[in-house]
Amino acid sequence: MGGRSSIAGVTRARVLFVAFHFPPIGGGGVQRNAKFARYLPDFGYEPVIVTGPGRSVDRWAPEDETLLGELPAELEVHRVTGDEPPQLDSFGIAAAAERFLMRTPQAVRFWLDGALAVGREVGRDTELIYASLIPYTTAAAAAELARQLGKPWVADLQDPWVFDEMWLYPSALHRARDRRLMRRLLSSAAAIVMNTPESVKRVVDAFPELRSRPVVSIPNGFDGADFRGSVPTRTDGKFRIVHAGYLHTDVGLRLRERRTLRRLLGGWYTPVDIYTRSHVFLLEAIQSLLERDPSLADTIEFVLAGALTPLDRDIAARYPFTRTPGYVTHDDTLDLVRTADLLFLPMHDLPAGTRAAIVPGKTYEYLATGRPILAAVPDGDARDLLEHAGNAFVCRPSDTAAIAAAVAGCIERWRAGTAEPPPRPEALEPFERVRLTEELAGVFDHVLGRVDAQRSVAVL
Repeated sequence: MGGRSSIAGVTRARVLFVAFHFPPIGGGGVQRNAKFARYLPDFGYEPVIVTGPGRSVDRWAPEDETLLGELPAELEVHRVTGDEPPQLDSFGIAAAAERFLMRTPQAVRFWLDGALAVGREVGRDTELIYASLIPYTTAAAAAELARQLGKPWVADLQDPWVFDEMWLYPSALHRARDRRLMRRLLSSAAAIVMNTPESVKRVVDAFPELRSRPVVSIPNGFDGADFRGSVPTRTDGKFRIVHAGYLHTDVGLRLRERRTLRRLLGGWYTPVDIYTRSHVFLLEAIQSLLERDPSLADTIEFVLAGALTPLDRDIAARYPFTRTPGYVTHDDTLDLVRTADLLFLPMHDLPAGTRAAIVPGKTYEYLATGRPILAAVPDGDARDLLEHAGNAFVCRPSDTAAIAAAVAGCIERWRAGTAEPPPRPEALEPFERVRLTEELAGVFDHVLGRVDAQRSVAVL
């Protein structure tokens, strides 16, 4: 069939979709891949998934089998087989040695070798390779598949790799080496997808030769279908603050302890404080409110839903108003955020005027709930988006006084029964998953030269 199939009268081009993060693995990054796989057939593309075994003990890739139920029954999924090597302790000596010597971890090598073998077998009748670059070196497998199969490939960087201010290298030399690798691998891609406008700018400014192909921003988003059901009813009488997802307390604290050494060695895109991407500053802010008004102790509840480290839990345990259910399924997470009285979005801190290149994936689902958001964020796309939405209280990441004032104001209005304003509809519309999938299909159309498609893509 020349790489095309016809289902329900619709002619579709088959796409080899290479993504390690895919159900039943859970976590924020999986949502992007799962939703694209779900909706691409509506826009003329049939994904052929190549993914990992689906078993993981990695904190960043927890299992969530409920996500399998959201995938189409006819979706073609091929898994790398075998026993995946264990992940090394991020803060252990062996992991540090791997980073310093720039060795590919065994678990990553297992994935790259397996993806190449499986993709070569099942990708012969596809027309295009689409690779989700987490881990980033998935680009090497995608580029080699493109060479062996004679197909163009599209790179989707969920974060901007070398240009991610949260991505720390042992030294400036290590970062420069990875920058050369990034440039070489992306040079073979027919199109490049980033997930924020700032990321696009950084990549094309650093690698101007990439302007000869589409380099576009297709952000993370939310699936409107996830928010159409009724909102669960709460009767606990608490003012509930919710944080959903990962914290970066451990690495942030270590970075603060070694900041002088880090400054001397380089290895970061820009000076960054990752410790603010934690629960610490909100906990301190709430504690200051309790000291001024002890009656709030029976009112405030702070729920931390996500895979927490022992340090995360130890810090939370010092404050009686916290609740730590740990990782919960995506459906249960949606119930939590939809019933929250305030949603907490902390990010890393950067020097004033320096723009962050990432927008945490939870931002879009937070906005879709319509609930008020407390955003402790630096300058950048996330701050711009939240200020435009109009339902967020925005402050600098480490401004404990501003965080406390925002919480106090929300509690006062909650007690008075005053409804917080919803986000502006025009701020939400660009981030619906169906619309974003159509934009991705437009990139595929451009690469394949599909003249029958009505979609267009902006080329930078």
